[in-house]
Amino acid sequence: MSKYIATVIDPTGIQPYIFGSNRLRENIGGSYLVDRATDEWVKWALRQKFGENVYIPLTQPEKQIDRDNLDAELVYTGGGNAVILFKDRDCAVKFTRTLSEKILREAPGLKIVVAHSQPFEWGNSLWEVIDCLMKELERKKREYNPSVPLLGLGVTASCLSTGLVAVDTSDRYSVPTSYPVSREIVEKLRTVDSKNDAPANKQLIKTIFEGLDLGDYIVPYDVDDLGRTEGRSSYMAIVHADGNGMGDRFKDYGSKSQSDRDYISRMRDLSEKVNQAGINALRKVADRVIQLAEGKLQEPFAITERDGKKYLPFRPIVYGGDDVTFVCDGRLGLSLAALYLKEFEAEKENISDGKDLTACAGIAIVKTHYPFARSYQLSEALCSNAKKFMRDEKERLGSSDFSAIDWHIAASGLLGSIGEIRKREYQVAEGNLTMRPLYLQSDNDWRNWYDFSQVVHNFNTHPDWAGSRNKVIALREHLRQGTQKTKQFLQVYCLDKNYLPKFTKESNDEFYQCGWTDDPRKNEKICGYFDAIEAMEFHVPLKEKPNGDLLSENTTP
Repeated sequence: MSKYIATVIDPTGIQPYIFGSNRLRENIGGSYLVDRATDEWVKWALRQKFGENVYIPLTQPEKQIDRDNLDAELVYTGGGNAVILFKDRDCAVKFTRTLSEKILREAPGLKIVVAHSQPFEWGNSLWEVIDCLMKELERKKREYNPSVPLLGLGVTASCLSTGLVAVDTSDRYSVPTSYPVSREIVEKLRTVDSKNDAPANKQLIKTIFEGLDLGDYIVPYDVDDLGRTEGRSSYMAIVHADGNGMGDRFKDYGSKSQSDRDYISRMRDLSEKVNQAGINALRKVADRVIQLAEGKLQEPFAITERDGKKYLPFRPIVYGGDDVTFVCDGRLGLSLAALYLKEFEAEKENISDGKDLTACAGIAIVKTHYPFARSYQLSEALCSNAKKFMRDEKERLGSSDFSAIDWHIAASGLLGSIGEIRKREYQVAEGNLTMRPLYLQSDNDWRNWYDFSQVVHNFNTHPDWAGSRNKVIALREHLRQGTQKTKQFLQVYCLDKNYLPKFTKESNDEFYQCGWTDDPRKNEKICGYFDAIEAMEFHVPLKEKPNGDLLSENTTP
């Protein structure tokens, strides 16, 4: 019986490669090259080495390596990695060499890790082979010894983004300003260069915006074009969302296969459906942003116009699959993140394994020219924080996975981890000023996005608070001083029977008279309103005008 080789390919150091630069164009280019390396270039290398004696799904009539004596069969690409079957180790090594050379030439700086299995017989063991390979891949990543590049000889200029030897200047690639760039940055800038047909932008339009009425709006390349209002708001939001338990989900679904061919079918189908779920959810977000830009929603919103061009206040950077990152106007970050999670959940009926689809999101809202790399690191840490909250709640309540959201609004610089920042800035004598992270939605817990969003909306629109910025600031300072000071403040102002805006899932009147309540999670007091006051400027209800039928993000699906 024939024996086969399974190969798994996975880039390493993806986040530094994409987000190591503080320039949005370079982040976009890095993301595009990572996607090419694990998808199109994998398919290219297979065709380059084996011609027609290979099967690549969705590109040709179906063939099977065990039936048609193929040199290779692509199992799937998705989630940033690729799984391939080869008829022997020699074919696997030849392919790896071809792909590696392609990446070295066209995506300098990007590193990949490759793991080959031991020869195995066809039957019902492929899922175990792949499971062992994934563990081997993780081991190789931990042991990876990064190369030390030669930083130049004689008199050389350094790239402003990577610190490596500069080989060109940025203005040759349709960048408005000129600065020295290394080979890595040159290749990233080529992908967004209008003279090179901007392949990264073409892919984005085809994947996310095709079929949407983008009109004459341009998807921005620069954070300055994300929709700032001069004199009022100069913040951007970096949103990072990641599906819950996807690795275990694929493993569990594959382990139920009845044969190696059934395993391949399951993995292809699940990978494609999860990839499409992320794209569909992001398309819904893009459509809502277009509605906002065109003035079809209730909230007026300033759109950047420069040199006669109008820019959409939204730019996806990483998309496809359950791992998504986008950047937008700071005022839209919270609402768009919640909308993405809601729409991602709604895709569960299209997923092969029948399980709920959930994700967590982290939103870093920072000054527009704050270092982009640091901002992304914060959004990633916030997403991890939301995932930890989800796991802790699952263990405490015995519940299943759920979507959660966490954010941080930085009016100035950032010092320390998110845990250190919250301990330093939100811990007071009374207890904890912040109630983040939040459930996206909950039938039982008042600390969920939909209730929170309504409270922020009430602060922005209720006659007791709307237009009274000094009163709101005074409330924030009294909340810092604890329950008694807050009660006295509300009594002095005689606000709506001395009550604060209500959460629909909380019936404790004492809470609405002092703003503080007990937190069963941490056995301490927690403030329910400090976060809402901070978020007032960064909450845009995505609700259509009365004659329309678009749902608000506050509407529980």
